[in-house]
Amino acid sequence: MAGHSQFKNIMYRKGAQDKKRAKIFTRLTREIQVAAKTGGEDPASNPALRTAIAAARKENMPKDNIDRAIKKGSGGGDDSNWEEVRYEGYGPGGVAMIVDALTDNRNRTASEVRAAFSKFGGNLGETNSVSFMFNRVGQIIYPADVGSADDVLEAAIEAGAENAESSETEHEITCPVEDFNTVREALEAKLGEPQSAGLTWKPLNTVAVDEDQAGTLIKLFDTLDDNDDVQQVSANFDIADDVMAKLSA
Repeated sequence: MAGHSQFKNIMYRKGAQDKKRAKIFTRLTREIQVAAKTGGEDPASNPALRTAIAAARKENMPKDNIDRAIKKGSGGGDDSNWEEVRYEGYGPGGVAMIVDALTDNRNRTASEVRAAFSKFGGNLGETNSVSFMFNRVGQIIYPADVGSADDVLEAAIEAGAENAESSETEHEITCPVEDFNTVREALEAKLGEPQSAGLTWKPLNTVAVDEDQAGTLIKLFDTLDDNDDVQQVSANFDIADDVMAKLSA
């Protein structure tokens, strides 16, 4: 796995997810509010809301929190003007990066993201300066023990996915954005609830980075991850297994 998947693996092993649960809930709440505000409060007719609710449940967000976010977003007092914004640029080692954010203050978020890139030897570019190096796809990930690579591939094909890649730790299934909810629901019926599911930027090619560059990239990812406005960071780096082992120690 390359890019964001590798980063998430490293951070998971370091136990960072538990420490950042409050931040995760904040981001998920925003996603639910925006989805309900733009597409209505009924998940059955609002795919974006279904996706946001599924992500919240995966993180064990209490049902009351989810219900409050839906109510607030669909007209129960949400006066916030949330905007989806995307930042593109290069990190250490010439790694292409895309930062997706949800903000009520574009100037604040842009300043904070730019400062993070500058601090760790990167630089922001113009819109579409690196997105051509990625495909926007639906991504569903299952742990390795859900089944063999062949079984998961067969389930993915039957569900209408485009591809399935398996490693020692997980199965990554990708599909067109417009088919994401249909594919996810078909896979859940066959394989159960996924480890994670959502829309992401998948790199067309990857850039190998050495240990020093990888360490700096992780610091940049971590800084961006600490920003409540940042929803997701995608990148096209590839870290060798031995370097991964050192960073995960």
